[in-house]
Amino acid sequence: MKKVFLYLLLVLGTTTGFAQLDEDPVRWSQDVRQLSGEEYELILTAEIAAGWHVYSQHTPEGGPLPTEFTYVDAGGTYELLGATEESETQTAYSDIFEVDETFFKEKAVFRQRVKRLDPGLKQIDLELFYQVCKEVCIPVEETFYFSLDGGPVVVADQTVDDRSLALSAGLKLDLKNKELLTGGPGGGTDGKATLWVIFGLGFLGGLIALLTPCVFPMIPLTVSFFTKQSQKKSKGVFNALLYGFFIVLIYFLLSLPFHLFDSLDSQILNTIATNVWLNVFFFLIFVFFAFSFFGFYELTLPSSWANKMDKASSRVGGAMGIFFMAVTLAIVSFSCTGPILGGLLGSTTLAEGEVAANLTAGMLGFGVALGLPFALFALFPTWLNSLPRSGGWMNTVKGVLGFLELGLALKFLSNADLVGNWGIFKREIFLASWILLALGLTLYLFGAFRIYQQGPKQKISPARGGIGVLSALFTLYLVLGLFKAIPLKGLSGFPPPDFYSVFEQESDCPLGINCFKDFEEGVAYAREVRKPILLDFTGWACVNCRKMEENVWSEPDIFPLLKEDFVLISLYIDDRKELPAEEQFSFRYDSGRVKQIETVGQKWGTFQTVNFGAASQPYYVLLSPQLEILSPAIQNTDSARYREWLLNGLRNYREATMLKTPL
Repeated sequence: MKKVFLYLLLVLGTTTGFAQLDEDPVRWSQDVRQLSGEEYELILTAEIAAGWHVYSQHTPEGGPLPTEFTYVDAGGTYELLGATEESETQTAYSDIFEVDETFFKEKAVFRQRVKRLDPGLKQIDLELFYQVCKEVCIPVEETFYFSLDGGPVVVADQTVDDRSLALSAGLKLDLKNKELLTGGPGGGTDGKATLWVIFGLGFLGGLIALLTPCVFPMIPLTVSFFTKQSQKKSKGVFNALLYGFFIVLIYFLLSLPFHLFDSLDSQILNTIATNVWLNVFFFLIFVFFAFSFFGFYELTLPSSWANKMDKASSRVGGAMGIFFMAVTLAIVSFSCTGPILGGLLGSTTLAEGEVAANLTAGMLGFGVALGLPFALFALFPTWLNSLPRSGGWMNTVKGVLGFLELGLALKFLSNADLVGNWGIFKREIFLASWILLALGLTLYLFGAFRIYQQGPKQKISPARGGIGVLSALFTLYLVLGLFKAIPLKGLSGFPPPDFYSVFEQESDCPLGINCFKDFEEGVAYAREVRKPILLDFTGWACVNCRKMEENVWSEPDIFPLLKEDFVLISLYIDDRKELPAEEQFSFRYDSGRVKQIETVGQKWGTFQTVNFGAASQPYYVLLSPQLEILSPAIQNTDSARYREWLLNGLRNYREATMLKTPL
């Protein structure tokens, strides 16, 4: 998750260390060039003060916020031709954010080509958001006006009615001790650890793909081809190693468009986790993948592609010929590897961090697992004799993968239901669905039924029986979780939360803790009972939020603190429920930009950004009822650190209360 540190502008004159330029660390200039006919190029140039950084549109998630461009009325009177291009960037590891940042030093140039559709269009308005950082990070919003004909620009004043102004003012808090908010590291998860986990998942997916009928028979054939075609054994071994390397390279290259194509922004991919209809789309895609594994149809790339690659490998020869052989394998094995890669893509959207980086890590893991056997068996050819023979067991692997794809599909359907507030796919229904899938998998593994076009019934092997036993145990585990015999901590983040139940609950809050989902109501109650506030910025589709609630909040030395010593206010940033008409309003930022607040999530998302300078979930803040910051904000962390954070905030609150209480 992002560890976003947004700092207040320092008050002028509070320190003599700020030079005049540092008070305005970025100075912008703009230009318009007519390219041809109705096509223009808009150019923004930033002169950046020494020591300051402005961040790329594509800086990895987890660090400072990326630069964002909003072209007003794009697609109406004019259209954008491609994405906004930017000048050369630099990359360096940040000890504060624990990610590799992509940024500009001294100068940044942004270019956007546009085509005028309405001949009467005289100017284009651009809204720019960026962060500039040195020892502090300053969020900045500016609006630029580009005159296409060289005439004067018209700055339209976006009017906001009095009701919206009043509601906007109510969204801004008068926080005290705000300097404490970013006084700590934030407790985020190590992004590098996340990448290693995803690499491991990709590697596991590659190992599973090796066992499918599309890939497994190719191992002895290909290794024998390389070791026998060359008169020198060393040459054959080298070619097999090169073949394995090219397999890894191919799957790595498949992830590069997610980094290189400006039009495919990782921020767009990350919206999969909270967008209702994208979740529904992925649900349908994974169901489609599952039935391909069940044998109802095959997902194949055009055979002409494989034929062309095969001919190219024969014609070119040498290293390039081996590369085309690896491409041929990737094409002909797509019917088995395609759905697994689709599952890998889906999994990266559920993981924290930058989606493109996650996908690259997963693809590398997948490629290494596929390419490694070709290298190992070339080095140790006698191992080929120990390989099991191809047979019906490979169809069993495909069947198991079909059940796994259906389970992942249901997770995306659950996300859509939670975010959309449909109230259909409650926790018990989700678990019951998984129980049926796990039971079906168990019965399938024990031979109770066969899947479409899998041939005659076969004897149950020890390996298949062992996996069947594990599937049966998992089924029992889910059943116990359905009746709340155990909390299903091993699956935390995947099923809907406990309070999202078909049965009437005493509380619609995590773990049954009394909570408020409106900030003002929660503060009023905290003042009444004189308790500190735990402000919880969360999300319905936030996997890490569920993990914190089910693995950390549930700990016996933490749960009583939350239940007895704090007033919990949980604000759902991805809640798509529309606000009542009388509560919808236009929020004007200090820059003059106006944002329409129409849903619950938009309200609390803006509330979080404006007051706490953060945009990630989970994000926890400790406040006194008088809106004093009690401790640095914290994010996804372990139970020991979270408990100490709670106790520290509680001590600070009690000490402040004692000082204010007259003797």
